[in-house]
Amino acid sequence: MTTTIPSPDLALGTFTESGPWVVDLDHLPWRADVPAERARIKRRLPDLVHPRRMPPLGRLVRVIARLGPPLAVWALGARREGGTRSREDLARRLREAAEALGPTYIKLGQIIASGEGLFPAELVAEMRRCRDQVPPEPFASVRAAVEADLGRPLDEVFARFDRRPLAAASIAQVHSAALHPTEPGGEPVPVVVKVQRPRIATLVEADLRVMAWIAPHLVGRIPVAALANPPALVELFGETITEELDFRLEADNMLDLAAVFARLGASPYVVPRPHPTLVTRRVLVMERLSGFRFEDVTGMRAADIDTTELVRSGMIGFLEGAMLHGIFHGDLHAGNLFVLPDGRTALLDFGITGRMGEERRLAFLRLLVSASMNDVRGQMAAIRDLGALPPDIDLDAVISDLGLDRPVIDPTSLTPEQLTAEIQATMKGLLGYGAKLPKELMLFIKNMVFLDGAIATLAPDLDLFGEITHIATYFATRHGERIASEVGVDERHWNLDMGGVRALYGVEEGTEAMTHRELQERREVIVSRFAQRERTSLPARLATAARRRVRRARGR
Repeated sequence: MTTTIPSPDLALGTFTESGPWVVDLDHLPWRADVPAERARIKRRLPDLVHPRRMPPLGRLVRVIARLGPPLAVWALGARREGGTRSREDLARRLREAAEALGPTYIKLGQIIASGEGLFPAELVAEMRRCRDQVPPEPFASVRAAVEADLGRPLDEVFARFDRRPLAAASIAQVHSAALHPTEPGGEPVPVVVKVQRPRIATLVEADLRVMAWIAPHLVGRIPVAALANPPALVELFGETITEELDFRLEADNMLDLAAVFARLGASPYVVPRPHPTLVTRRVLVMERLSGFRFEDVTGMRAADIDTTELVRSGMIGFLEGAMLHGIFHGDLHAGNLFVLPDGRTALLDFGITGRMGEERRLAFLRLLVSASMNDVRGQMAAIRDLGALPPDIDLDAVISDLGLDRPVIDPTSLTPEQLTAEIQATMKGLLGYGAKLPKELMLFIKNMVFLDGAIATLAPDLDLFGEITHIATYFATRHGERIASEVGVDERHWNLDMGGVRALYGVEEGTEAMTHRELQERREVIVSRFAQRERTSLPARLATAARRRVRRARGR
């Protein structure tokens, strides 16, 4: 029986037990330039998303030519019908325009596709079609990019390099390959090679300037998202995509997240090792991992993997990284992770990573602690400190105007008109106070929405109230002293307010349990209320229009 000797770099990160190479932080030549590159990107971003001059004329004309006619057809047609029909038609036309305009716009569509709850449901559903419909680059272009960046012929570095990619996305594509054996007579070393599309960096910068120039003209004209209107969405998009254009930053993200998980102890996550030397701006060679697709519930259960524990530990690991270290994977979705045979989750694609400085991390920590205690003012103060509200805002006025100091209303008890009015009033109030959605908060919410969906797939009968209690107890027991000290509360008085949790879900006091399946049923009731309102309101609008036409005819 062969005994596997644990790799010495496990003290540095949550890697596989025995990898194809050992990570040595003192021998990663590509990492030296990462801090300077992050600073350069941050300095240049305002010029890209708030342009002071006309964007490249050729690209601007092409974008307007592709985007203008579809929007005009929608405005003259489906928009007048309103409701679901209008949003579906607009979403389809925007998706088709994005695919025609190429990688930058497809990437924006993919970010929207994983933003369920942040963007209109029809737009999310339509943009999901962008995820796997990006044609790959010709292999000659891939070979040229790899050889140029690594400075050697492809065959000199790799014993095998598959011409057909494993996946092709908007920014890059991924190929299976194998490095030459490290020892004479040894086996080739299986790896994955991520290769950036040619000229994508230049194209993205030009497209960001065009987006930023067009976005203000779309405010109030197309329904995108309440707290991410077109200019704000461009700014959010610019913050995420610019860091994806340098794979040295992605490899650095991999090591930083792996280190955080290692410091937290028994992590549920595994990170592939980036290669010590084969990492450049456009090429990233990493360890190859394999396992179950995240949605393969049948396969995992056949392998005796506890899918409920998988969700529970994954949620805790994600929250620990964000709350205690200010860093988290920023783009969780089924295509970016899979499950190893030992039940741990392998994370992939670290191009989008949430990073919070100490000030914002503490604000984020206060937000979650205040939410657990049902402290409304504490939550609003934390949201302000995260940058979602102006720094000089009157919190008490916001709380009063938005009705946050009143008992929470069960949305399933409202009529369609009342439900719509409540949401519209809240959104109007937030926008009136200058609310916006910071990148870190957007990524966190997006990930929480994904994890919510993961519960529906992997553990639909999980008791949500019991799970919230379990997670709160875990943090209080394991990290309570540190959290209380950083937030400034007495550890003895930090208690989970289940009344607030029930209010959050809109259920009656005394409800002891609620499964995710039951929660989904409540959501379906709410969705049906919106659909009912749209079915009844359309005839009313048509009748009103008919009456106006009659009055105009009589006036003549």
